[in-house]
Amino acid sequence: MNPKDRTVDQMIQAARSGKQNIVEGAMASATSKETEIKLTNVALASLAELQEDYRDYLATHNTAVWEKNSREATYVRNLCRRKNPDYENTYKIFVETRPDTVVANILICLIHQTMFLLRRQLPALEKQFLEKGGVREQMTAARLSFRDGGKK
Repeated sequence: MNPKDRTVDQMIQAARSGKQNIVEGAMASATSKETEIKLTNVALASLAELQEDYRDYLATHNTAVWEKNSREATYVRNLCRRKNPDYENTYKIFVETRPDTVVANILICLIHQTMFLLRRQLPALEKQFLEKGGVREQMTAARLSFRDGGKK
């Protein structure tokens, strides 16, 4: 196997893992805040790995990562503010018509946005866990309350 193909396969796996762990974490939310928190952290780690792969790609092509407040990065950040942004109507024109190094920078920006949002979500999940506990704790409390009510 070509080393380049291996890197592409690893990047695909990191991207897929990031997305899947977000989905799995959201699905686990109903039964386990602890699992949701863990999977959100795994998603962050996968996305950080993917972002670093894109940075490596740019370095090997002697291209700089866009500065956070550059005109290009700001433009990409503002794309998500459009009404109902999606790939087809928001990003496709840029991703499919620009050079690879520009696309890598666009993806670094989008990954950064995703990671920013996940990092903002984690404290809220942790707060919910501390205030309400996990499902097991809630079920135990309900069972004990039922027992106490049944004895009266």
